[in-house]
Amino acid sequence: MSAARLPFRTKLALELLRRYRKNASRLHPLRYILWECTLRCNLQCLHCGSECRSEAGVGDMPAEDFLKALDELKGLVDPHKTMIVLTGGEALVRKDVELIGRELYRREFPWGVATNGMLLDERRLQSLLLAGLRSVTVSLDGLEASHSWLRGSAKSYRLALRAVELLAKTPGVRFDVVTCVHRKNFDELAPLKELLRQAGVKEWRIFTIFPIGRAKMQEDLQLEPQSFKALLDFIRQTRREGKIALSYGCEGFLGRYEGEVRGSLFYCRAGVSIASILADGSISACPNLRANFIQGNIYRDSFADVWQHRYQVFRDRSWTKTGACASCKSYRYCEGSGMHLRNEQTGELMFCHLKRLESAP
Repeated sequence: MSAARLPFRTKLALELLRRYRKNASRLHPLRYILWECTLRCNLQCLHCGSECRSEAGVGDMPAEDFLKALDELKGLVDPHKTMIVLTGGEALVRKDVELIGRELYRREFPWGVATNGMLLDERRLQSLLLAGLRSVTVSLDGLEASHSWLRGSAKSYRLALRAVELLAKTPGVRFDVVTCVHRKNFDELAPLKELLRQAGVKEWRIFTIFPIGRAKMQEDLQLEPQSFKALLDFIRQTRREGKIALSYGCEGFLGRYEGEVRGSLFYCRAGVSIASILADGSISACPNLRANFIQGNIYRDSFADVWQHRYQVFRDRSWTKTGACASCKSYRYCEGSGMHLRNEQTGELMFCHLKRLESAP
């Protein structure tokens, strides 16, 4: 899986992307803002990176605080080209999401939510749509037994599927389903694909689980190299079938699979076009990045100033060429993999997708 063995067309595309990345890092247009609006959650998932729970130690950020930070970007971003996504925890445990949505709509920002689907019934969906909701991501992690095991709730599967089926018959909202694949649901991929197709799902994303938060304690969540390769083969074949738009998440560089399992080549946009505001006001790149990757805090810093003048650790990735990355021939295209796969204290790479593929029989 070295860079030297890449198909010529893939290598050419990666070289062009490399030039684009350099320019994008210099210009850093802000296109995506994720707001961790709560750490409260109505589930206790085994793979949660933030260890969210029903009563979080950090309170919900007041809506006016987030909106104030957003208003600081006036003149810096085009709201029509910058998506706001409410995440958690479980964003829909907040009672004021519609109020927040109306304020975002008034400011002309498109907005969406990422949800486990537990609270997304027909009444709530209509209420959100009236507030300007544009997109929804629902998590459905396998068939009933494996989904319920991962999510820690016997009713979570039924309610997530209800949300998926409801969205499929609702015009005017774009939605997709995300699935975290692990050892317990790996053999369910084919029947899950058929279930989603029958439910009316057009877009499906698959992620694998990286060992942070609670996932560190669950060995069953990590795919073995052979299964990981088989997963990518499944995604590639599904994409060729053209019956459902399936893609692998933006997690890491995949060597010869680049261009075949995603709609785009691997590119970690964290801190380049993506920012996040965490529940305590911390300014980061995506909600999975904390500790030394925090760039400021909205309660003491200007969000606009932070976006313009910090984030060097994301925009100049040369520091990542250490450890296993120092001698890797694919570093030219990978640039140290996804930032969420690096140790938040030391910066060292914890998990390499390409190495896992190379070790597959």
